[in-house]
Amino acid sequence: MDDIRSELPPLQPNVIRGLSDKIYDKRKSAAFEIERVIRTHLANSDDQSIHQIIAFLSKEFIKSDQINLRNGGLIGLAGVAIALGQDIDPYLDPIIEAMLICLEDPDTRVRYYACEAMYNVAKVAKESILRHFNPIFDQLCNMSIENDAPTKNGSALLNRLLKDILTEQSVDPRPHHDPLNSVSNHREQPLIDSKTSRFNLPGFLPLLTERMNVGERLSKSFLVDWIALLNSIPDLELIIYLPAFLGGLMEFLSDSSSDVKTITHVLLSDFLREIRLSARQDNTINDDGLWEPGKGVKIAYEPIINIMLPYLKSSEEEIQQTALRWIDEFINLAPDVILPMMPQLIESVLPCLAHPNINIQHSASECNKNLFSLVEDSYQIQPSPSIVAKSPVPSENASQRPPSELTSETNYENSEHQADTVSQKTTESRCQSRMDTEHDLFDYQLMVNSLTLQFLNTHESPRISSLDWLLMLHKKAPNKTFTPDDGTFPVLLKTLSDPSEEVVKRDLRLLAQISSHTDKEYFYKFMADLLSLFSTDRRLLENRGSLIIRQLCLSLDSEQIYRTFASILEKDKDLEFAAMMVQNLNLILMTSPELSDLRKRLKSLDSKDSQVLFSCLYKSWCHSSVSAFSLCLLAQSYEHAANLLHSMAELEISVAMLIQIDKLVQLLESPVFTYLRLQLLEPDRYPYLFKCMYGLLMLLPQSSAFVTLKNRLSCVSSMGFLSVNSTPSSGGSRYTDPLRRVLKSSDSKDAGLKFPELLSHFRGVQTKHEKSRKQGKISSN
Repeated sequence: MDDIRSELPPLQPNVIRGLSDKIYDKRKSAAFEIERVIRTHLANSDDQSIHQIIAFLSKEFIKSDQINLRNGGLIGLAGVAIALGQDIDPYLDPIIEAMLICLEDPDTRVRYYACEAMYNVAKVAKESILRHFNPIFDQLCNMSIENDAPTKNGSALLNRLLKDILTEQSVDPRPHHDPLNSVSNHREQPLIDSKTSRFNLPGFLPLLTERMNVGERLSKSFLVDWIALLNSIPDLELIIYLPAFLGGLMEFLSDSSSDVKTITHVLLSDFLREIRLSARQDNTINDDGLWEPGKGVKIAYEPIINIMLPYLKSSEEEIQQTALRWIDEFINLAPDVILPMMPQLIESVLPCLAHPNINIQHSASECNKNLFSLVEDSYQIQPSPSIVAKSPVPSENASQRPPSELTSETNYENSEHQADTVSQKTTESRCQSRMDTEHDLFDYQLMVNSLTLQFLNTHESPRISSLDWLLMLHKKAPNKTFTPDDGTFPVLLKTLSDPSEEVVKRDLRLLAQISSHTDKEYFYKFMADLLSLFSTDRRLLENRGSLIIRQLCLSLDSEQIYRTFASILEKDKDLEFAAMMVQNLNLILMTSPELSDLRKRLKSLDSKDSQVLFSCLYKSWCHSSVSAFSLCLLAQSYEHAANLLHSMAELEISVAMLIQIDKLVQLLESPVFTYLRLQLLEPDRYPYLFKCMYGLLMLLPQSSAFVTLKNRLSCVSSMGFLSVNSTPSSGGSRYTDPLRRVLKSSDSKDAGLKFPELLSHFRGVQTKHEKSRKQGKISSN
């Protein structure tokens, strides 16, 4: 008898016919009859009959190929749920599973009735339905892009009810002991804790993370709304799991819909505000011992920063600016996490300084300034709670995602002014004062590599900022920043060819700073490499030579620079370059304010040091006859200068030499040689000076320089004639011949200088130049 009963349908034929009817009212009447039957079985505790009816409706109706039967099965199952009421829990699973099939039915009417039926079941089941939250949420997400209006409205009603149930049900507020493992595959995690009947957020997050990859605008709005809802539940602490979906939210900012961007901006602003407030509250507990939101929360700063890093390079401006703003906030909130990531951050932040968008420029500038201050003021930072806080969820590999950006978070800026102050105090408390032993804050070599890469940037501001960083880092830790063989020095030398004068000035300051922390051998190599660079890049020498040498003289000992240059050039086999370089060095020596002290030392050869300096410069200055002559004028060695003129006359007077003499005449009219012009008023004391001036005049063709010098000498010629030919009436003077007095004075002044040897050296060097010029003419012919 039981076997025969089991083969019969659990419902009366008229009920089955009613459920199969095309007319909705007849299906509804049949559903009312099913409610009556279920209540009878429930009153008789006939669980088996109830299960049979549910199974019958699922098999014969829900899985039928006919649309009417599927619709009838849905309304029938809804009737079963309504009849069961609060006793539905043991029967809920097969009912939900059957309805989920219809939520993805290809027919729009079936999907609509599935939403309606699921809505009725949810109203009865309440929080029990949350154990099926994932598949229901998944289907609702699919239906968020539904085109059929009634079906869309039905899914919206179901979505709203599900939100209400989740908001009203009890969420487990206890901190998770192992957040890294708490978010695993959602198929392995029940959404309702069997012991507490509370919603288990980690079981849902993998599905949410997977769904963040959607591309449809309406689906994005759907997801942002849900995340905002979860974040609004006071004891859920969604902020712990932010790395699971932060990358997806950042991608939403690149959506073409302004609505999606706006709601995403607001949500991200809320998260950032919550992070700032979390640092401010520091997870306190009330005096009454009650748990409050934020208790035990540890923000996963490191994975959040790792997610933001690639977005600093995003082509989407809103994403890029959002990433900059978050990084800037974290500099104060988690300096101990920021510092180890400094090389990667700098590599991404500095290019933003030249961004076409002025707002991004400003954000990048602020971020760079705060990063700079953090490194400059940091020595050893005590680990904060954030550094041990690991991501409770496996964040997506943000480095493989194409980045994007955010522009406005003004909705919290004013309200969080107090939080800013507190976070700043937090940062200051974390940064210790100077320690006896300075620890590495980050990989210095990697940092230097990231900064030198900015030299390739076509914009000026990143290059300038990178050099400012290098100057600060070298000052802070010279031995860790640069080593003689790390390959950085040639890069810095090459940067001297940069088109920006500001870049060149900073580069020179850095080169000088490096040289001042190294031995003499390194300094000599620096000078030799610089001359080699000038030799290979003559345009650099022509356009920037003066600037480079003057800036170096500001930072380093100008005498040491000139002595080193002179010793190298004296032996240089490239005679043409040596002459050109000497001419440039001489012009800088005669005119630059930076070399005024060096000129003073050369004007008076009374001391042994001055004589050694003069001799060192003179030997290399011989590569340029006019430069050597002007050096003698500067040192007031007029007799030797006059002798040089005779030697110059014996050489071939080239056009290049005449040009140099022309420049010298103009130089004699400058303030540097004011003393020389005044000495022309005392021909009895400086007769060789007159001989030098008239000698120059005789070498010059009748050009503008000739006229200038002639006019100058004509002003004093009559006075000089009278003075030279006058004889003192008193016999008390030891020297009656003014020339003999000069020679005597010169002998005492230049006792350490061997002028005949210097003159011989000059003739030898000039002979080599003359031979080289002749060989050049022969080879060119």
